[in-house]
Amino acid sequence: MGPSGVREDFAEILKLVRPNARVLDIGCEDGALLELLTREKNVDGQGLEISPEGVAACLARGLAVVQGDGDRDLDHFPSRAFDYAILSKTLQQMREPRHVLSELLRVADQAVVSVPNFGHWKVRWALLSRGRMPETGALPEPWYSTPNIHLCTLRDFVSLCDALELRIDACASLAEGKPARPIDPRQPIENWRAETALFLLSRKTEPLPAAVPQQNLFGEVELPKAEAPKPRRR
Repeated sequence: MGPSGVREDFAEILKLVRPNARVLDIGCEDGALLELLTREKNVDGQGLEISPEGVAACLARGLAVVQGDGDRDLDHFPSRAFDYAILSKTLQQMREPRHVLSELLRVADQAVVSVPNFGHWKVRWALLSRGRMPETGALPEPWYSTPNIHLCTLRDFVSLCDALELRIDACASLAEGKPARPIDPRQPIENWRAETALFLLSRKTEPLPAAVPQQNLFGEVELPKAEAPKPRRR
């Protein structure tokens, strides 16, 4: 939790989402993020949650939520129905992360995605020094009970974005108890330093949304220049 009592990643997501936006939160759990966005940014929010307990908690907060599986049920949402699709610390739990990431940017103009970095120095040190699967702040569960099935490094995630022709509009490094740090995720050192990375993504084939400035929204770090939009095939 940050100084305000809000989860560090939630506080940074709040900075990214513009007021009155249409938001889909996949794996919304008890609805805490959606409630925060609704209260602070007046978003038109929709949750997608697989657990009955999470759905019940969202309904108790007065939130719009449907029970569903992010791996399979994004197909039911129409294209560009939302301004933002949010997937917070959940992508590594998906059976088909490549498909899910692609679907996020079909149903929404931009995606907000946070992922734990398996290339972080603490992870490397745990493997090197103890020969054991690491347990860190970003990866707290032991190997035999973790819900994480597709762990990746920061470089892996950037490579997947490139393969899907996704543009990284902003990126920040997050760590428990520390302020968010704007980063260029393509810098090799960040694959060691970033414990968790939060990305704002859009499609390279689409113009940058008008509400998004060209610079990294988390700070003054200059990311590589976005490629010119490619014409759509008819």
